[in-house]
Amino acid sequence: MRQITMDRENLTKGSVMLAKEQAPASCTLQLSKEGSGILLPQLIDCKEHLLTFYVEVLEEHSLPMHLLFYVHGEKEPALEIRFGLLPKVRSMVCIDLGWLDGRELFPEAMPGTLKIVCHGRRVFREEIEKAVLSSMACFHDVKIKIEEMALRDEYPANPELPDEKLVDCFGQDKRKNWKDKTGDLKSLKARLQKQYDERDAAYPFEDWTEYGGWKKKKLKEGTGYFSSCKEGEKWWLADPLGYAYFSMGPDCVGPGSDCRVDGVEKWLDWLPDRQDAAYKDMFFESGRREAHRTPLIFSYAKANLYKVFGENWYDKWKDMMGGQLKKYGMNTLGNWSDRRLLGTIGIPYVTSLPEFPATKQCIFRDFPDVFSEEYAAQARRCAQALEEKKEDPLMIGYFLRNEPAWAFVDNLMLADEVLYNPEKTACKEKLIDFLTERYQSIEKLNASWGSSFEGFESLYRQQKDASKHSEAAKEDMREFSRRLMRAYVEIPVRECRKVDSNHMILGMRWAWISNPDLATGWENFDVFSINCYAVDPTDQIQGIVDLGVDLPVMIGEFHFGALDAGLPATGLEGVESQEDRGVAYRYYCESVAAHPNGVGCHYFQCYDQFVLGRFDGENYNIGLFDVCSCAYPEMMEHIRECSGGIYEVADGKAKRSRQKPKSIPMIAY
Repeated sequence: MRQITMDRENLTKGSVMLAKEQAPASCTLQLSKEGSGILLPQLIDCKEHLLTFYVEVLEEHSLPMHLLFYVHGEKEPALEIRFGLLPKVRSMVCIDLGWLDGRELFPEAMPGTLKIVCHGRRVFREEIEKAVLSSMACFHDVKIKIEEMALRDEYPANPELPDEKLVDCFGQDKRKNWKDKTGDLKSLKARLQKQYDERDAAYPFEDWTEYGGWKKKKLKEGTGYFSSCKEGEKWWLADPLGYAYFSMGPDCVGPGSDCRVDGVEKWLDWLPDRQDAAYKDMFFESGRREAHRTPLIFSYAKANLYKVFGENWYDKWKDMMGGQLKKYGMNTLGNWSDRRLLGTIGIPYVTSLPEFPATKQCIFRDFPDVFSEEYAAQARRCAQALEEKKEDPLMIGYFLRNEPAWAFVDNLMLADEVLYNPEKTACKEKLIDFLTERYQSIEKLNASWGSSFEGFESLYRQQKDASKHSEAAKEDMREFSRRLMRAYVEIPVRECRKVDSNHMILGMRWAWISNPDLATGWENFDVFSINCYAVDPTDQIQGIVDLGVDLPVMIGEFHFGALDAGLPATGLEGVESQEDRGVAYRYYCESVAAHPNGVGCHYFQCYDQFVLGRFDGENYNIGLFDVCSCAYPEMMEHIRECSGGIYEVADGKAKRSRQKPKSIPMIAY
């Protein structure tokens, strides 16, 4: 292990060293609200592969930080390792420099810290010009204390966490008070009983159909299933009766609200024994694979419902939640909702193919070997899951998958990854055949590419950034990349259509359009989908249209969070208050509806996340309901008001809201 000494000359602009302890690697820093930090020249040519340090955020909220790697000749960081920290808790951060290879998107975090995510491309050690450990932009200057920064080769033992209680018996932040915080079981019972008494609520608008469609606009004769329809320049969805339908509602409608508890048990006021019959089914081990510990999840939301309603808690929750969603004008159960709700509570829903076809050998991250027989066979197998719901009129449609990890790299050249991957894949065989057919001889390829390959068989050896040989090489590799993407889409779509011809295919739910070529194969979908975290999604929707996509567009995820309730982080869009969350919701939904291609948007998510982090460490105030299943009243009233006028906005009969929320920089990871 080798200690790293932090000196004033290593501080970036906007960083102030407030105090330095006697230990050479211990200091308190004030970091500017624009984001600032420490230069770490030791990382450029170090032999060790782990960077570790203890850090304490001296603020009342969580803090996102990142380790930025800059390469020679580029102004923007090529790779960002972002991680989240709890407030006022001393915890250890461990960063594996092996993540520079770009294969890890969501690496493992140490107990007591939050989510880690690697944004950007693969970085080679010899490329690195500088490394900076920095805070991210915040709404004020922030203070942190860093201790014992070191480089090492061996993974550290789990750190000793502070002895204090951070979470109360309901799963709430024990150290913080806010309006509507649940104080005792009696008051919780009263609130949930009131919500339960509203369980028979229908949609509150007389001009809505039983599906949540709009009786004032009949688009077509009903088919018995949801469909799409283009009227002039405006795209619509149509409900099974043929009426215009705009899809709104929360993702993850279910009482899970997973709370990760392994390694942090000492911070909890209450955690039942795993063998306690009343709570046994509320524990589970996450499917997330980690090298150094197994994630253990407990649901405080389920436990709270059990405490209020007893053994029949699920049935009562199901009735209560259905009534709450309808009462406030939400006509869709979004993705990842409890499968027991689908088709059983009278609310239309979207879902996902339970499993997207994969291959044992991937090209990059989770991109499969799409030209292999294995991929085709897996596509046939995965499509069979659609058999169960293929005749359900309440299903709007299904997404093929969500946020492929390979597409998180902006402008990724997939064909380059085929040649960089040392394995002999079917995709590599196809690529070499493609180049052989195009050039006929290696001499012609070398002349065009400016390369010096001895023969086409040389391409079986690992090649770095083949597209950078020349403009011709770039065009060849981009063309083949598009062929890869088309196969990625078309092969599973073909098999899905064979099983279920009744329901719409809603696309891939891209995290964002990181590459214009992601639109390849759009003709195979009925709806094009993205997840879009923004105050106004108009530009993102229009960007899809500008790529030549002539389809309705659905937003699979968006949200807004604030710090005035029970969580220390805002999520991917931050606003000042719970009131602003409601304002933001309405502004966003009406912006989608006002766009000619916008047909729906689903709010992520139904419940808040856990104060210490869900399965991967997110701990955001993004729910319509808190961990006690209590609705946020300010937000819900704005949702009902938005729903009541959404069809007038979509039909051009009313303008979208002009009231924007008061935004703050996100606290998210």
